Amino acid sequence: MTFDIFNPESLGTPRGWNNGMLAPAGGRVLFVAGQTARDGSNAELPDGFVEQFEATLANILAVVREAGGAPEDIGRFTIYVADIESYRTSLKELGAAYRNQMGRHYPAMALVAVAALVDPTAQVEIEATAVLPPADQ
Repeated sequence: MTFDIFNPESLGTPRGWNNGMLAPAGGRVLFVAGQTARDGSNAELPDGFVEQFEATLANILAVVREAGGAPEDIGRFTIYVADIESYRTSLKELGAAYRNQMGRHYPAMALVAVAALVDPTAQVEIEATAVLPPADQ
């Protein structure tokens, strides 16, 4: 899916996200539930913030790929973090982990600091919206 990207000059230049993503007509919308770094094995989550972030993105992409999509079909992320300072002190490493999973595709994003996540060992949870090509393509 190719999105039309909207970044009004009045908002300044975004870095690592886009302000607006308009999907082409006829796309199928996929809502991806909040994911953490936990996989189906129920193994312990990685300790590091960056490691959890990258594993969480991989879980988001597993859902998108299962539905027939790819990273560039994601139009929106909401990222929840339990420790905003870990996020702030890991920006360079987070950027590398992000590009490892998503390449240079930057959807519209929001990052929200929360007091806690449902999984007490999770440091990051991400939900997403993707727009996949019509089923007949």
